This record gives sequence, structure tokens and C-alpha cells, in this order.
Amino acid sequence: MKNKYMFGGAIIVVFLAVMIYLFTQTNIQYENDFTKFEQSGKVVKATGIWVKEKNYQVDKTKNTFSFFMKDPQGVEMRVLYHGTIPNNFESSTGVVVTGKFNNGVFHASDILTKCPSKYENAATQKS
Repeated sequence: MKNKYMFGGAIIVVFLAVMIYLFTQTNIQYENDFTKFEQSGKVVKATGIWVKEKNYQVDKTKNTFSFFMKDPQGVEMRVLYHGTIPNNFESSTGVVVTGKFNNGVFHASDILTKCPSKYENAATQKS
């Protein structure tokens, strides 16, 4: 009978250890200052806006999409994404990219675009 409780307790301890480990590995922080994460080598979510003057490039043979984005301080970085361009990228008001900074380029594993709100025009018209 005592062995059952010890075995059950060991399973619970192992389960909790695995959960704690997984939680610490998925802790991704948001950054809107590009200079902070350039040296870190960690996976981060970077927020900024697309630099429309520099346009974007799509390479269909390598299935890559690259563009320049800048943070609120005006620091620019090149983003390289292995995948297709998001549907509403050209009309977006903001961009959130997840990935790592490596060799002067941010290698994104995910891109989220912030669409212009339909409520922004309504609020300015009421004023």
C-alpha cells in the first residue's frame, strides 16, 4: 500500500517539474525597443511599424518575405520571414513579429498585423 502512494507522489512531482520547465520555456517578452534584444539571442515579440518607403520584397523561389520595420524611437531593422505575406500587410497600422535577431536580421517565425480600426474614423468625426 505504501508503494502505491510513493509511486503516485513521484508521478505528481515529475508532472509538476515538467509543467514548470515548459512554462519557463514559453515565456516570450514584448519589446518595442529594438536595441534591447539585438544582443540577447532570445525569442521576443517585437512591435513597430512597417517602413513603407523601403517597400517589401517577396522571393517566391525561397518562399521568403522581407521588410523593414521601426520602433517608436525610430530604430530600423530588417525582418525576414519564411512564408507568405500576410493578407492585410499593406493596410496595417502596426506589426508584431515573433522571432530572434541574428546576423543583423530579425528572423521572424510569426507575423501579426494590426488593422486600422473602423472606430478610429468615427471617433474623430464626433470631435
